[in-house]
Amino acid sequence: MRGFITPERTERIKSVLAKRQRDFTLVMDNIWDPHNVSAILRSCDAFGLFRVHLYYTTEKWPELGKKSSASAKKWVERVGHTDGPEMLGQFAAAGVQVIRTGFSETAKPLYDFDFTKPTAVILSNEHRGASPELVEGVAEELYIPMQGMVQSLNVSVAAAVILYEAFSQRRRAGLLDTPAFSPEELAALELDWADR
Repeated sequence: MRGFITPERTERIKSVLAKRQRDFTLVMDNIWDPHNVSAILRSCDAFGLFRVHLYYTTEKWPELGKKSSASAKKWVERVGHTDGPEMLGQFAAAGVQVIRTGFSETAKPLYDFDFTKPTAVILSNEHRGASPELVEGVAEELYIPMQGMVQSLNVSVAAAVILYEAFSQRRRAGLLDTPAFSPEELAALELDWADR
């Protein structure tokens, strides 16, 4: 495939990879609806996330179609987990702040968080909310302030709002001005992406 890639496609790949963020991620906590998952992946691609984490213990990872937003799955790396405490331990060891979405009395508004720090935001199941073991292991909780009568958003819309806030903070801080990967890593990723 590499022999057939156009110069324009090569430049597009280089440009996108140069802005990929490796230290901001989302965790999908048993999100079951394939339309929501596809839309979240599309937003992750749009706002420059390199990878997302999939925590699936009570639901199955949904089968995604090949059209529309589902195509974003090939541009966003996915890492699976089935052990919540182990996943949280990996984030802690890497110096990543972990925040979950929710509506408890201790939840803070989205814009109170500093997303220029290495961060993982847990998006919870559409009906049950966050898995109990993640609630137990993650004290920080955010909500999206809203002005209407309805006080919650679809999980994929909430993901897009959170990603936009993080993207805006990171852009203002200049974190998008320098690639997050070394030249060697970028070269390897460019070759990999050219084959996708």
